[in-house]
Amino acid sequence: MKLNKKTIEDIQVCGRKVLVRCDFNVPLKGEQITDENRLVGALPTIKYLMEKGAKVILCSHLGKPKGEPKPELSLAPVAKRLSEMLGKEVVFAADDNVVGENARTAVLNMKNGDVVLLQNTRYRKEETKNEKNYSKELASLAEVFVNDAFGTAHRAHCSTVGVTDFIEESVCGYLIQKELKFLGDSIENPKRPFVAILGGAKVSDKINVINNLLDKVDTLIIGGGMAYTFLKAMGHNVGKSLVEAEKLDYALEMIKKAEEKGVNLLLPVDHVVGAEFSAETEPVITEGKDIEEGFMGLDIGPKTAKLYGDAISSAKTVIWNGPMGVFEFANFAKGTVSVAEALALSEALTIIGGGDSAAAVNQLGFGDKMTHISTGGGASLEFLEGKELPGIVALNEK
Repeated sequence: MKLNKKTIEDIQVCGRKVLVRCDFNVPLKGEQITDENRLVGALPTIKYLMEKGAKVILCSHLGKPKGEPKPELSLAPVAKRLSEMLGKEVVFAADDNVVGENARTAVLNMKNGDVVLLQNTRYRKEETKNEKNYSKELASLAEVFVNDAFGTAHRAHCSTVGVTDFIEESVCGYLIQKELKFLGDSIENPKRPFVAILGGAKVSDKINVINNLLDKVDTLIIGGGMAYTFLKAMGHNVGKSLVEAEKLDYALEMIKKAEEKGVNLLLPVDHVVGAEFSAETEPVITEGKDIEEGFMGLDIGPKTAKLYGDAISSAKTVIWNGPMGVFEFANFAKGTVSVAEALALSEALTIIGGGDSAAAVNQLGFGDKMTHISTGGGASLEFLEGKELPGIVALNEK
């Protein structure tokens, strides 16, 4: 994927109306934002534009209102919190149709350095269908478009792609720039040894990622539920662990590809198992790779954690996407914790590919020990698959 896109520093913004697509899809408890990482991530771009005298019009989706106004998914709490973080009022344009009277008036009254936030872009069903009429309405508010929402860059929506048809100057903000730098450089020219760690429940979610990474990495570590499909394919007993029967041949193909490419493919050598899929089930550590009937694998075992930790400690670049076990059950979180600890202690460039792994690293307090934590789960996965992201393709080349 070509990464030389124009950024906010390549264009003139003073006195101009700039529409910025942010990712304010934050978790809410009532009107309380329970995780502010995405707001913090958006601040450098917003502050730069304010300081340069732009009229900053922010837009984002929140949750899945499915094309109708849902008060509990209003961006009002975000406007309030951003006002506090920026030390300046962020005017909230509360229009259920997003680009309405309030938005137009707010934009008309803007002075240089002012900030307006539009209502949830997904209050309109046209958004996710990338329909021209809505893209045109959003574009009519501004002269410049900045995409800084990496988390939705893999979706071709009105507010990520459609507006670029109607706004000539379309560039990326600091957040997307940072994502492209870390994800792009680490995959295209990594410092070696390059280790990728993939976890999560299903092989089918990561098929293309595994295939693409086998062409690039020195070591591929597999944990989480998808490891059992690989082990079963190799003839091991996996008890009643999660297995995708229709992916057994694919697993064998990948094992063969790793051998041909000289990639060190690491799979669990022991497991923490339980009789039931529940937080209360008693954890039992297996001797080796096989799992007895009546038990299911719910985490990697201590020998595996050491094996994976050793591979991480000798790496120069590590990408991690997906937990090693059922991280939300305390008894089966140790494998994920051990990988996070190994990354925190590592001297390598460490990149966490959004989603559950990012949540795990942050919950464990290791966030500041990682080189880069991606803000987009789905987008970073598609990036790791080698796919082009429509929200980035649509921006101006340098």
